[in-house]
Amino acid sequence: MPMNKNEANKRLIEKINSVEDSYPKNFSNTQKILLTTDGSITAILDVLYGKITLSTLEQHFEDATEESAKLVNCEVGDQVNFREVIMHKDDENLIYAISYIPLKRLSDEICCDLVRADIPIGRILKNYNIESRREINTLQELFNTTEDMLARDYAIIHKNEILMWIKEVFPVSYFTKI
Repeated sequence: MPMNKNEANKRLIEKINSVEDSYPKNFSNTQKILLTTDGSITAILDVLYGKITLSTLEQHFEDATEESAKLVNCEVGDQVNFREVIMHKDDENLIYAISYIPLKRLSDEICCDLVRADIPIGRILKNYNIESRREINTLQELFNTTEDMLARDYAIIHKNEILMWIKEVFPVSYFTKI
């Protein structure tokens, strides 16, 4: 049985408190917002920095593996879009993100926007009024640094199916003063 929204929020707060206990300083309010929002990270970064941009590191279509099929609840071998990006403002990298998206669940319009590669998923979702649910996890060593990382992964749900799976990551030292 799915968790109700209050239980999910309580679980997110417990996860953040648990991770926060292992650091000498508490997380900033901005870090907590970025980790727990059930809205678009893109929209939050746009408010904090002005309109952010996206650099696509890699994007391709592939057959779903056992791992990616499990993440997006599709069959092994189904076509998925893999996308790896950096969200940034000017030359400042802000968020690293990867996503798996089963192509059979996309409309032609969403697919066209997605493969353009220069549109953040948050903006695509807003343009098409896609509902979403997000869950956080932790991760380390993704920015070519020994610094710990904060991360969350979530599923974008549309018509009761996983439309997209996304993981967003940033160093623990980011967003501490905003």
